[in-house]
Amino acid sequence: MFLLVTCTLVTTLYATTITIANVSLPQIQGALSASPDQVAWVVTSNLIATAVTIPLAGWISARFGRRRAMIWGVAGFSVATLMCGLSTSLAELVFWRVVQSACGSPLTPIAQSVVLDEFTEEKRGPAVAIYMMGVGIPPTIAPLIGGYVSEEISWRWVFFILLPMAFVALAGVLLFIKRDPPPEVRPKLDWTGFISLSIAIACVQLMLDRGERAEWFGSIEIVLEAAAAVFFGWVFLVHSLTTDRPFLDPRLLLNRNFAIGIAIAAIFGMLFVTPMVLIPAMLQQLRDVPEFTVGVLIGVRGAGTAVSMVMMIFFANRWDPRLLFLLGFGTHTWAGLAMANFGADVSLEEMAWTMAVQGFGVGCLWVPMTLVTFSNFDPRRSAEGAALFHFVRSIGSSYFISASFVVVFHTQKMSYAELVQWINPFAERLNFTTVMGRWNIEDTSGLTGVAGEVARQATTIGYINVFHLFLWTSMAVYPLIALIAWPPTGHRPRD
Repeated sequence: MFLLVTCTLVTTLYATTITIANVSLPQIQGALSASPDQVAWVVTSNLIATAVTIPLAGWISARFGRRRAMIWGVAGFSVATLMCGLSTSLAELVFWRVVQSACGSPLTPIAQSVVLDEFTEEKRGPAVAIYMMGVGIPPTIAPLIGGYVSEEISWRWVFFILLPMAFVALAGVLLFIKRDPPPEVRPKLDWTGFISLSIAIACVQLMLDRGERAEWFGSIEIVLEAAAAVFFGWVFLVHSLTTDRPFLDPRLLLNRNFAIGIAIAAIFGMLFVTPMVLIPAMLQQLRDVPEFTVGVLIGVRGAGTAVSMVMMIFFANRWDPRLLFLLGFGTHTWAGLAMANFGADVSLEEMAWTMAVQGFGVGCLWVPMTLVTFSNFDPRRSAEGAALFHFVRSIGSSYFISASFVVVFHTQKMSYAELVQWINPFAERLNFTTVMGRWNIEDTSGLTGVAGEVARQATTIGYINVFHLFLWTSMAVYPLIALIAWPPTGHRPRD
């Protein structure tokens, strides 16, 4: 039990940092004298570093041992977190966020591989349910804590409050994680695969984050990033298919359930974090809702996740994973349909209910996703498989969030252009006071008010469009569920 608690706590450390700083960006922006584009690097740098370093988990655990990797990972994470709180400039904060992510992100697949190896058969379902609480619940509760701490004390304490938990996690690793047996061979890192994949991932992320503001391929920067992504992506693919020991082994996908589980994890990654990012942005942009209120709203989503994860502890082994998939993704489809009908004046109660239902679905998906993905997988490669699993999920989240904001910003501009053409002196409806209310297009203040309302409605349309994208993405998973082979046959070595 102490081993399971330790692995869960280690995972909680990094999962918390993904979202805890998001609601503190306005305070960070003011304190460090940064522009909105510049302060966004506090989040973007974390996402890029996560995507680049998560695949290293398999090599790190094989090269240095899982216990040693967890010790140094937690220790490095603690130092980086302390330095994030002590940063005096934006560049310094971004640097330490990268170090924080580089030390913390491999801990999730490494800790998961320990849980998968130590708990087998009927014990695996409840153990995975408890462990996945460390992955699923912290990102939903962290904004609530971060919003309160940044408002009442300082944005620096968003990082400082993680240090006691890091010290407890380090003590748990030292006491309860078994020492690894000496490796028969010490694998070498495939530098060609690692570097080419890292550059390709970073270039795609930068292109998605900066493309809309830079006018896409009208900018030399975007053209260079796209060219680099294609070139290094091609290098990675060709190299992985032709070398004996690739950085990410494509032969792992020959296992049917593992390949399907990876595809489902990618779609889950797209849906998992997106509402926690879009809903706060929508509320703060359209209605100037306080940060703590937004944190409470996301906390309601975390409550839904906690309820379903507790259910999984008792029922995960009794229910068919395919049924749990239908339940979990069904709630996402319902939530997407509800969000697609949101307006600018949607009530907070309606949003809270939608977030709670979607959070409940998230909790229903972690356990079956893990059980199906690793049901027939070679246990000797569990760390490598877990690294690929979390890598795909992380990439799905970061790319989909960036693409979602592209949809919001682009369709917002299109909608504004379409709406503003109706505001002219020849539009007869503008002469009716019942239509115009307090606005009068004959004076500057009235025109300013009308322009503000047009911008508000155009922004609302942008968010509605991205909620439709969320809805259709949730529906793409159902054909994959039908392809799952269940019950599992266990790992069968290939001749």
